[in-house]
Amino acid sequence: MAFGIRQTACILSSLALTGCASHDLMVKRQAEAEAKIEHLIQADKKNTQRMNELSMQIQLLDNQTRNSAAQITQLQTSLREIQTIKSEVAARGTQTVTPKIEIVNQEPIAKSKESGPPAEYVKAFGLYSANNFSAAIEAFEAFIHHTPKSDYVANAIYWIGECHYSLSDLPNSLKTFQKVVNSYPNSTKAPDAMLKVGYTQAAMKERDKSLKTFEELIKRYPSSPAAGKARERLTAN
Repeated sequence: MAFGIRQTACILSSLALTGCASHDLMVKRQAEAEAKIEHLIQADKKNTQRMNELSMQIQLLDNQTRNSAAQITQLQTSLREIQTIKSEVAARGTQTVTPKIEIVNQEPIAKSKESGPPAEYVKAFGLYSANNFSAAIEAFEAFIHHTPKSDYVANAIYWIGECHYSLSDLPNSLKTFQKVVNSYPNSTKAPDAMLKVGYTQAAMKERDKSLKTFEELIKRYPSSPAAGKARERLTAN
């Protein structure tokens, strides 16, 4: 009888140990599963953080690309201006050796416009081309003060705006470009000035205003090269 009791006790002890082992195994597996889940959560957080960093880098590259495009446009405009000045100066030099023919009893004619850029304007533009922006601003302002009726006043104001833009003085740049648009809407520089108004507003984080400016530019000067660049900016946005 005592042997049967001992045998029964041994069986119960074995079952208890087996149950404990199963429980420990379940706890171990649960801990492993929780560790894997935690690892996946941390990996997902890292992936999300990396995606955000990549998104910021892409945005930065996009901004740099746009700034480069604006600088290229500025350089192209400068080159056109230089070529125009060279052509007009060359034409003026040719005119000095052309014999003058006097016509008797000719009808009086109105005073003709300037045959080329004045020397003071050319000097100011030379300072701008040499990246001496502060001195160029003073020179252009002096030119405007001395010859306020010149055909090149609108151009001079435009280049003052470009100087401020190059110096990262965006508020004065915006005000100056806007002056060309408002005061000289028929000037050849008006479309370019309006385009630079939009660029400056974009640089000042005024996105809605810049888009509205680009739309207005296309409406006012639809066939101008500036309107083509405005369409590109609208498409990109």
